[in-house]
Amino acid sequence: MQNNYKDSPHKEVSIDFTNWTWNGSGPYLIDLIAKKGDTVIAQTQISLNTNNAPKKNSTNVAPATSTFVTAPVNLLTATPVSVVPPVVQAISLAGSTFYVDPNSNAARQASEWQSTRPQDAAQMQKIAGASAVKWFGDWNGGNIYNDVKSYVDAATKVGKTPVMVLYDVPGRDCGSYSAGGVSNSSAYATWIGSVQNAIRNRKAVVVLEPDSLAQMDCLSSGDQQARMDMLKSAVKTLKNNSGTSVYMDAGHPGWQSVSTMADRLNRAGVAAADGFALNVSNFTGLSENLQFGDQLSNALGGKHFVVDTSRNGLGSNGEWCNPAGRGLGKLPTTNTGDSHADAFLWLKAPGESDGNCNGGPNAGVWWPEYALGLAQRSAF
Repeated sequence: MQNNYKDSPHKEVSIDFTNWTWNGSGPYLIDLIAKKGDTVIAQTQISLNTNNAPKKNSTNVAPATSTFVTAPVNLLTATPVSVVPPVVQAISLAGSTFYVDPNSNAARQASEWQSTRPQDAAQMQKIAGASAVKWFGDWNGGNIYNDVKSYVDAATKVGKTPVMVLYDVPGRDCGSYSAGGVSNSSAYATWIGSVQNAIRNRKAVVVLEPDSLAQMDCLSSGDQQARMDMLKSAVKTLKNNSGTSVYMDAGHPGWQSVSTMADRLNRAGVAAADGFALNVSNFTGLSENLQFGDQLSNALGGKHFVVDTSRNGLGSNGEWCNPAGRGLGKLPTTNTGDSHADAFLWLKAPGESDGNCNGGPNAGVWWPEYALGLAQRSAF
């Protein structure tokens, strides 16, 4: 790029596509990444359609308007162009069988107890034998691409569909037990791009950012809009993969009203997603979730949803953080009996703590005795 200023402080560049091979009308997806040194400071994606006419195309990169671009950009690179099929907005989960991780905490616990606590090991096997979920967030550090790819590789190898929760949005959990997330929108776009590239066009179910919309009352109006913009962009990026089903988190029936959640989901781009997710990490009973889900679906023009049934077998006692006396819910399945509900999923791994409350360890830490209680009080 020439050091050519116009209306400082931004730079302009033209990218000549003359020598690229055009195969069909597209769309051709081009990732534009702005770097300052080795640091990514801006990222966006454009889509080109050629209408089957091979010809020279040029794209003028508009000056960055995001607040995180505060200095001239040193390097702008376009990643290799790939031909992808048109985005499919809804992918049927009917008949899908979900991946069971043979190395889950529950599987290891059942093995450890087999010789000394065989009855408890049998209870733990209820959890170990069910398809659960893998959460990805800032704890993956710089390994996010490899970690996601390894998980999807393992599921694909055995012909199963992996279920993943993405949990790294800036300002996560309003500073509560699961506080964290990346630092800004640019970092989030890069992180989501790594996830998308790791999945590619293999089949996967992604639940996007639990609590991010239902809990965002803690944010200023400007930060709320920024969050919705980030989620909208994330959905579009993930849906560039032909096999990825994306469900945006919508809280649970006891949180926000149908009208509030419908408004937030619409503003955050649910139209481009496969639907929404309910009850993630919560305990609300299935019937309440289905009723709320159907009402929300109607408010969204028929969008489908999934329900977390991992720990709602006995419903809620009003607490959300490691409540006593709860039980495992319905096993993961796509046979829901509800035309709007695509699947019942275990979106919280039973036995992973909700936080440092009610005697539990830090959020996400394995708590075998709590897991055992859930299994002992299950209906199966």
